[in-house]
Amino acid sequence: MNVLAPVRRDRVIADLPRVSRGPQQRGGDLAEPHGHPARSSLSPPQCFRKEAALHTRPAFHPTVASACQEQRTGTVGFKISKIIVVGDLSVGKTCLINRFCKDTFDKNYKATIGVDFEMERFEVLGVPFSLQLWDTAGQERFKCIASTYYRGAQAIVIVFDVNDVGSLEHTRQWLADALKENDPSNVILFLVGSKKDLSTPAQYSLIEKDALKVAQEMQAEYWAVSSLTGENVRDFFFRVAALTFESSVVAELERGSNTRRIGDTVRISSKESDLYLSMPRKKPKCCQ
Repeated sequence: MNVLAPVRRDRVIADLPRVSRGPQQRGGDLAEPHGHPARSSLSPPQCFRKEAALHTRPAFHPTVASACQEQRTGTVGFKISKIIVVGDLSVGKTCLINRFCKDTFDKNYKATIGVDFEMERFEVLGVPFSLQLWDTAGQERFKCIASTYYRGAQAIVIVFDVNDVGSLEHTRQWLADALKENDPSNVILFLVGSKKDLSTPAQYSLIEKDALKVAQEMQAEYWAVSSLTGENVRDFFFRVAALTFESSVVAELERGSNTRRIGDTVRISSKESDLYLSMPRKKPKCCQ
């Protein structure tokens, strides 16, 4: 039996990444796991506006935390969530993934042909967990190839360039294409504005208003990042990992009472008495 190597200390998630309305700080770092101090002694950074969050719960749902503590979470060591990253050509999808997975930034852009793939390992609430990050091509001629890899996603990340209004407008079509291969009620959506370092505060504030409207239409969580400086990149992927992990545990806990498959995404209610939302999420208006 093969034993997996320990997860890197900077990939350990002990608490649900928080929603904060504190002042923006360069680098966007949250407190390190297991009590390690954050890089700044100030209040946590504002990674996204509160109204753009999927939820504002301060911690993992108690039922999920309890299940992990009692090791009742299925096949420990083989928990995987598939994440597809879509968006226009040159909006920064590959740079975003490379900044997190490899901590690199290559200014010599090379267009993705078809699909690229990265696997990133975490430990969430003491349970080994991996994200499959599928980096899809933004060129029209490769859409048919890329779309064959959309199916079975636990989360869809739609990326646009905060300096290009057109790329934001196109996010609706990218989401519609991705949802052709996935059940809208069974995926978590993230809208990500990239290249924030190239935008002045005044310029960014204008497109942010439009981005928030689009995110609310999609029922997606909105983030703004910079792959060049690393701003909010780590926090964003930790949020993706935490939310998809939580959903996968909920799906496993309820599979005994219905036909839901392992790894299916479940929307979690904030009420302890109603852990699972019984009504499926409606199809986003932008994709009808």
